[in-house]
Amino acid sequence: MKFGFVLPGGSATDQVNHAVLAEAAGWDGVFVWEGAYGIDAWSVLSAMAMRTASIALGTMLTPLPWRRPWKVASQAATLDQLSAGRAILAVGLGWADSGIGDRRDVTERPALAALLDEGLDIIDALWRGELTHRGAHYDFDIAPGHVLGVRPVHQPRIPVWVVGAWPRPKSMRRVLRCDGILPVVSIPGRDAPLEPDDVRDMAAWLAEKGADSHDIVIEGATSSRDPQAARDVVQPWADAGATWWLDARWQLPHHSPERMDQVRRRLEAGPPRL
Repeated sequence: MKFGFVLPGGSATDQVNHAVLAEAAGWDGVFVWEGAYGIDAWSVLSAMAMRTASIALGTMLTPLPWRRPWKVASQAATLDQLSAGRAILAVGLGWADSGIGDRRDVTERPALAALLDEGLDIIDALWRGELTHRGAHYDFDIAPGHVLGVRPVHQPRIPVWVVGAWPRPKSMRRVLRCDGILPVVSIPGRDAPLEPDDVRDMAAWLAEKGADSHDIVIEGATSSRDPQAARDVVQPWADAGATWWLDARWQLPHHSPERMDQVRRRLEAGPPRL
């Protein structure tokens, strides 16, 4: 299992410094929030790339239906070049109340899902060097002379993680087109959150579909003061087949000195050791 940390906020300088600290403390990845307005995720990730050497860098997550997929493809490929192949692109439908869209944008889930699917097609095609697209929602033709070295370093492509609702067939078919799943559970009549047994079933299903190399990414919080308690939180997910654990603290206020101190202390303590 690998261990990442989702930065809850802070200034651009705070976030870059936290990435440097995370790498020194043994974390495997740092991820940043991408919202409607605030610190630009791709700018700060690029700055992190220039200050680090081995840690994976990505968003958590990019609301692809609210974005132009060719712009996201460019940003992720640029980060991948700057980081020598360390970029990860995490995508989902986006949170309808996040303020990312405007009155021209769709908000119904089926329409958002269609935009997500076509956006994934476009990003994959652009990274392969295909510069034209005609689809249900997007049309473009990029002159080859205008594209200057934007192919990713990581091959065959930058890893793409997508939100997947287990065990919904359409959502899981989308997962198979990507490289990892950010899982949620969607079982009629069930209110319980995702559990390790769900991950175990998910991992078996992926293996059955020939996708046993897919990442299964779990998000939660662990203690900076009690290493054994941190291990106890993460171990059941690792045993079930999860491949990444992302430590995250989403509670407000994101930018307070207290929150920045909490983030620093958790990073310094290092990831759980299994």
